Amino acid sequence: MAQRDREDPHRPSRRRGQGELESQVLGALREAEAPVTAAWVQERLGGDLAYTTVVTILTRLLAKNAVARERRGRSFVWRPTADVAGLAALKMRRLLDGESDREAVLASFVTALPPDDEQVLRALLEAAQATDGTDVTDRTDATDGTDVTDGTDGAPGDTEG
Repeated sequence: MAQRDREDPHRPSRRRGQGELESQVLGALREAEAPVTAAWVQERLGGDLAYTTVVTILTRLLAKNAVARERRGRSFVWRPTADVAGLAALKMRRLLDGESDREAVLASFVTALPPDDEQVLRALLEAAQATDGTDVTDRTDATDGTDVTDGTDGAPGDTEG
């Protein structure tokens, strides 16, 4: 009997959104108290996913450094190294890294933010500045846009003569 003949005709098929499975798998791993097997993740997600699908998602997350694995016997156990927000940030960085004009992409992103998100971003940038002591808004020369971050601490004698 063909696969489609066995499917419930009254059950609407639903494609998951991009990254939805990754988020679900990562969420399941974060609930675990210790590293777990792919079978444990599969069971935690309700068992409607094939084991191979779960392993594929875990492998993709491993490539993104969102999870780590270690061998246990003949199998692997998995643990999260990032949360869902970290995974989203990684995706954003990869998209940005793929563009030749980073400044234009960032400018477009920032100008499209709703006011509340813009305020959150400003607060985060200010907190980062307070934490590392650098002025995150003053990393380029205002006249030509070139990066003036030269790896020195700005102390006298650090400039080239």
